[in-house]
Amino acid sequence: MGEAFPSASALADRFGVSPPTVTKALEKLESAGVLAGGGQGRVRAVRAVPTREERS
Repeated sequence: MGEAFPSASALADRFGVSPPTVTKALEKLESAGVLAGGGQGRVRAVRAVPTREERS
């Protein structure tokens, strides 16, 4: 936990989607408590990895 998460632009390039799509997904992960940080120029970090039950 606490590992740095790739930027929205890096993820968009990697998965071939638009940066706004990745940004929306990252915001949802932050709201769910999976990622911490984010925002203008801030590095996101993994806060929690969902358990198998939480992913269902």
